[in-house]
Amino acid sequence: MACMKLGSKSEIFYLYGQSWLCSTGLPSDVIIEIGEASFHLHKFPLISRSKELERFMKDLPSDNEKSVLELHDLPGGAKAFLLVARFCYGVKMELTPSNVVPLRCAAEYLQMTEDYGEGNLIIQTENFLNHIFGYWTDTLKALKTCEGVLPLAEELHITSRCIHSLVLKAADPTLAILPLSGPSSVQSPEDSEMWNGISTSLTSKETGEDWWFEDVSSLSLPLYKRFMQGGIARHMKPRRVSGSLVYYAKKNIPSLSSYQNGNSSKSNLSEADQRNLIEEIVELLPNEKGITPTKFLLKCLRTAMALYASSSCCASLEKRIGFQLDEADLEDLLIPNIGYSMETIHDIDCVQRMLDHFMIVDHDDVDSASNNDIVEEERRVVANCQRLNPMTKVADLMDSYLAEVAPDVNLKLPKFQSLAAVIPDCARTLDDGIYRAIDIFLKSHAWMTESEKEQICRLMNCQKLSLEASTHAAQNERLPLRVVVQVLFFEQLKLRTSVAGWFFASDTLENPTTNLSGNLALTRTDGNNITHNNPVVAFDHMKDRVSELEKECLSMKQDLEKMMKSKGSWNMLLKKLGCRLLPKTSLPKVSKPCRKSKIAPASVNELEENAVVVS
Repeated sequence: MACMKLGSKSEIFYLYGQSWLCSTGLPSDVIIEIGEASFHLHKFPLISRSKELERFMKDLPSDNEKSVLELHDLPGGAKAFLLVARFCYGVKMELTPSNVVPLRCAAEYLQMTEDYGEGNLIIQTENFLNHIFGYWTDTLKALKTCEGVLPLAEELHITSRCIHSLVLKAADPTLAILPLSGPSSVQSPEDSEMWNGISTSLTSKETGEDWWFEDVSSLSLPLYKRFMQGGIARHMKPRRVSGSLVYYAKKNIPSLSSYQNGNSSKSNLSEADQRNLIEEIVELLPNEKGITPTKFLLKCLRTAMALYASSSCCASLEKRIGFQLDEADLEDLLIPNIGYSMETIHDIDCVQRMLDHFMIVDHDDVDSASNNDIVEEERRVVANCQRLNPMTKVADLMDSYLAEVAPDVNLKLPKFQSLAAVIPDCARTLDDGIYRAIDIFLKSHAWMTESEKEQICRLMNCQKLSLEASTHAAQNERLPLRVVVQVLFFEQLKLRTSVAGWFFASDTLENPTTNLSGNLALTRTDGNNITHNNPVVAFDHMKDRVSELEKECLSMKQDLEKMMKSKGSWNMLLKKLGCRLLPKTSLPKVSKPCRKSKIAPASVNELEENAVVVS
């Protein structure tokens, strides 16, 4: 820490109770009272250095009794005046970053200019301030003391100069050691010498981008806000701005900290101060997408709601989260409903608004890409794949969220539908997630009518259910019968299409000269493409697949028989649903294809005769 020594005389002041006495041997002729402290001094040393004290002394009565002068408005109070008195008497004293600002303001208040002695207190404190502005730690200490001497520190531009110095060093860490101003005779820190009584021995700072986060987090909110505004004005990197804001908020608001297992300390700030802090932090956050962690934004939103922050603050957080909703976690979205209505356990309306913001941004991205005629067709295909990835993540996230909130009996059908319907059908690769959420909702709302059940089931696409989900849906008594029939029909249709494709592949293997135009790609049920460079390997895969299809067909047949037994006559069921059943024939046994035996196309037609046709 920099230090400047002034004066040469030994200490002559001592404290007696709350009074400072002078041991010069001469009786004091003036008493200066500041707050509860009093100073028994002599007029001449004071008026020889201060224009204001000289003016005050002239107004005092000239009787034999001691004159009493009250200076309760002196910046820095009794501590600062004790240093002023030592300076006037020439007693040894030290200027440090912790006392130079109050002393500079006190000297200005008392008008201790060069007209009242060369090297007066104003010029001495100014020189020291200009020197410490070259050092990060000393400038930070000086800035913290500015709050105690406002508004005079603002009038003298001490606060703004401290903040400007800190912003420069935060923007360029190489300036955190070297002096920015001051006499050219100041020596380097390595010399560890004294310039006019100033110690220049300092330690270096780390050069990482976050090295200053901890230091500035000790500032009060008004000073910290001005520091960050200065950094933003100097085009500090948005990621560094966001990182510092997140650090500051977590340090001062325990609910935002990650350490919640009984180790988080209680904040010294009241709820009103915490609310004000969150509103200020949100206002300073960069608008760029992906700069501020989504997890922090969601915690901040939850805390803002709990502290009843302003609606504009909560709306801004919801908008920021919506822009990067694909990075959110399910547990963070489960925000408790603390509103006045509290219809549901979780705040579903808040998630709805965040989802709407995400869809608006995603739609804008799609429009901007479609309006760009310069981009080539291949680039548009790649861009569409990249855009689908965040949308797919959000679709899975919303399906999981719906499954979590579905057990709430107070959750109404329209609210469930409005949240699920925002996600487009193309965003879901499989509808297993939305089916699970619908099933949980039906289980928790057993009083729903058949019409309402059919209405909610329209949110899922029966054609995009996996085999496991289709099997579960076919045996699910909570689903409407029409939906069960649709599930079975589409599974049968998939089976018929798959068998026809394998038969066509068999014909192709027997006639390798057939021109397929390079467009035939055989796909297994697990989604992995197989390039049939080797016909023997391809034929083995085809036999395995036909065997699997036989087992699936047998399983579906057994499911149909169970439904007929448990739910009455099959014909009556189909009449109720407006369907008709083609003449029933026994399911032919599909023999394994062979190289030398060609399966007749009629086998496929026989399978089609068993299909249920929905009118």
